[in-house]
Amino acid sequence: MSEEGGELAGFLPYQLSVTSNAVSGLIAERYRKRFGLKIPEWRIMAVLGDGASAGGLTQRALTAATVMDKVAVNRAVKVLEERGLIARVPNPGDGRSHLLALTGEGRAIHAEVMPLARATERDLLSGLALGEEALLRGLLARVRSRAMQLADDNEMGPEKV
Repeated sequence: MSEEGGELAGFLPYQLSVTSNAVSGLIAERYRKRFGLKIPEWRIMAVLGDGASAGGLTQRALTAATVMDKVAVNRAVKVLEERGLIARVPNPGDGRSHLLALTGEGRAIHAEVMPLARATERDLLSGLALGEEALLRGLLARVRSRAMQLADDNEMGPEKV
């Protein structure tokens, strides 16, 4: 951010947020009309449909995986459950909690939406020069990792760092 101009447009968190919203909005527009899913609902379905989440996730794990506010996750989960796209299943690792998993209908929608999302990703990245995609992904991973590290340090408090 420019210290002299104070321009918000040059502030990295603002740039990341606006970019994320623009990309998410673009993808969402391509599936909203057909499937009636809002961005938070699709994010939940995308995480649950990912191979690493095949057995289901707790709501807490979904909140961490989507980096969404727990209230937004709760609302999205409720809508998806009401629509029969996700269901609660027993958690074999903890009898007091449940896992959330895609239903058959949820998996079918996920299978239709993912190709649309991937095609949009290809469209977006086609504007980059050779090698820039890998560079972009690497830089984003490093910024995300550093942000998580700083958040962990902050949770420990200054006396423990």
